[in-house]
Order: sequence, then structure tokens, then C-alpha cells
Amino acid sequence: MTSPTPLIAGNWKMNGLAASLGEAKAVAAGIGSAKARVAICPPATLIAQAAWQLKDTKVAIGGQDCRAEPSGAFTGDVAAEMLADAGASLVILGHSERRSGYGETDAIVATKVGAALRAGLEPIVCVGETLEERKAGQALAIVTGQVRGSLPAELSGKAFSVAYEPVWAIGTGLTPTVPEIEEVHTAIRATLIELFGEHGETAPILYGGSVKPSNAAEILHAAEVGGALVGGASLKADDFLGIINAL
Repeated sequence: MTSPTPLIAGNWKMNGLAASLGEAKAVAAGIGSAKARVAICPPATLIAQAAWQLKDTKVAIGGQDCRAEPSGAFTGDVAAEMLADAGASLVILGHSERRSGYGETDAIVATKVGAALRAGLEPIVCVGETLEERKAGQALAIVTGQVRGSLPAELSGKAFSVAYEPVWAIGTGLTPTVPEIEEVHTAIRATLIELFGEHGETAPILYGGSVKPSNAAEILHAAEVGGALVGGASLKADDFLGIINAL
């Protein structure tokens, strides 16, 4: 089995103005011979600027969400084709903040994954359980169910990754233990192989949820962890580089 190239992606969420791109440029300047692919997903207002300023660097630019339709009367939404046109090459889909705050179901996420593929974008599909679901012993069932429901068959043979983000660990400073992370990632891997066969063996499985320089090495070297989806720590170049260089 070929090991997937790790991916470390920064999700800036609703943070960042034009001046913040200095941090992204500092990341690009500090990568050196990193072992992972690196991406930054800024707010939509910065994608074109970021893609232009980082066009000759090792940092890819991604979006944080997209609409399933390629165009239409959807005020305020952004199509996958628009992200690609602005210079994005990846897109985060199904983040728990979209699932909980905007009512996105697995089926909706799956249609957005299809839209990303239509536009030539690499999807990063997020899954994860709440604290109540984990305490009830449902974490594996919830997460593998989200994988099955959110990843359409058309992903077969295409570049994509799955990001496991336990909802209770996002922005809280809490993280699961390494054995807990490995248990879920191993279950995700088995589900990916079930869905996509050999291709499911190599799609990166990222961990996300309060990843920071102090815990990155331990997490990134855990079994079946193929990178990280980083929130707050990706906003500062020094912190993000500390995670990137932990591999």
C-alpha cells in the first residue's frame, strides 16, 4: 500500500483581512522541505489575493464551502466554479460549523462534493461526533455513517481527503487521546476501503480539533493520521509552521 502524502490545511474561518496575507506569505517562506502538502483556506474575500500572492510558492489555496449549483439566484453563496476561478484548488466541505449552524445533512455535503469535483477542486470532507454522542458510545457509528453519507461514489479515483474533527474538540483546547484518534481514523480507513477499494487505502485522513505546535508531533505520527486541518493556530505563521514542521 502506498502511503498518502500528508496534507496540512489551515482553516481561517471568518478571520482575516488583506493585511493578514502577510502571515500566509510568511508560511510560504518558512516551509522549506516540509514533508506535507500545505494549504490555507482563507475567507472567500481573500482567495483571489492569496492565490495571486502565493502563486509561485508551495502553499495551495482553498475555499471553506461552496454551493452545489454552478450559478443561480443564491444571494451571498459561492459556487465551486467561482472558487476555482479565483485561484482555489481545494475546498473544505461538511465542517461541523456548517452542519450544525446551517443544517447541512450528509446528503447536502455529498452534493457539494460533487460540485467540487465538477469544478476541478479537491474536497476536504469533514466528519465528527459531538460530546454527547461520544459519551453515549456512538462515536464510531456517527463518524462512519457520515463518511458513507457524505462521500459520493464519483470520488473514486479522484483526489480527496477526510478530516476527522470531533465537534467537542474544535476551538475548546480539548483533544482526544492518541488511542482515541487512532481508533476513529482506523474505522474511517476501513470505511473508505469498503467504499472505494484500493483508492480508499491512500486518501489522506486528517485530524482536526485544537491542533497546535505543542501536540502536533504526537498527533501527526499516530496511526492512520495523514495530516491536519488546523483552525486558530493557522492564523499565525509561527504557530502554523510549528505544526507543519512537526512531521
